[in-house]
Amino acid sequence: MRYQLRHLTKFSYDFPVRFARCNLRLHPIDWDGQHVERQKIVTEPSAQVSRALGNGFPTIIDRMVLAKPASTLAIDSRSTITVDRVAPEPQAGDPTIAEAARAAREARDLGPMAPANFLFPSPLIAAFPAIADWCGRELRQDRGVVEAGLALARAIRRDFAYDGSATELETSPAEAFAAKRGVCQDFAQIMISGARSAGLAAAYVSGYLRTTPPPGKERLVGADATHAWVMLWCGEARGWLGFDPTNGCTVGSDHIVCAIGRDYADVSPIDGIFLGRDGQTIDVSVDVEPLSD
Repeated sequence: MRYQLRHLTKFSYDFPVRFARCNLRLHPIDWDGQHVERQKIVTEPSAQVSRALGNGFPTIIDRMVLAKPASTLAIDSRSTITVDRVAPEPQAGDPTIAEAARAAREARDLGPMAPANFLFPSPLIAAFPAIADWCGRELRQDRGVVEAGLALARAIRRDFAYDGSATELETSPAEAFAAKRGVCQDFAQIMISGARSAGLAAAYVSGYLRTTPPPGKERLVGADATHAWVMLWCGEARGWLGFDPTNGCTVGSDHIVCAIGRDYADVSPIDGIFLGRDGQTIDVSVDVEPLSD
């Protein structure tokens, strides 16, 4: 499937800013079953955009510098992407949780996706006993790792309510877990916390999800949004596989990977600073449009 992707972010400042500098993680990456044909970032007013140093993970970072006064700033990222990925299913020969955990500890890989990078608590995802106990019901040590990962994603989908007003970016996994409500970021972080407590290497994925309209309805422009899910390292043979706890499924061709890291801090689409008086509003719209071959 080929997609035309547009991610538009608009900043409106209460008072004109004199200077702004942002890190942009808006360039999708080439990944297993995914190829980026082209990508372009345009800003209004015009700003300098250049490639920045990476953060050690599969993430492309651009640096944007706006060196003139502005009351508004629009950052428009457009990409054309081909995704040919089959959603993984459990197989009879999958390693158990215990085997996958042991293999992750013993792996000698030192690359960006080395399992050792994702085994331990990270700045935004700590280990919480309540989450470990709840996730441990599905992540039994003698259970196949792919079967268990899918079961946990489905359990989160079943037992937690999607509520865009229940949490903030700073909400911890423990707080979202206690509330049993949240958004895709919260569900991904809960799953990662539980998976790491079980000894698994678990990564946070930022990306996009194609939304399919109801039969007979036209696709709604702007109905898509940034999305987050989880990758688990499932042993040498199967490698990194995606699990989406928001939708209770594994990751196939409807998911577009943008960036991979330990938690949201490694992959946030935009962060940075501006010089000026306090006060701003942010509006984000994302469109994921399938293209005819």
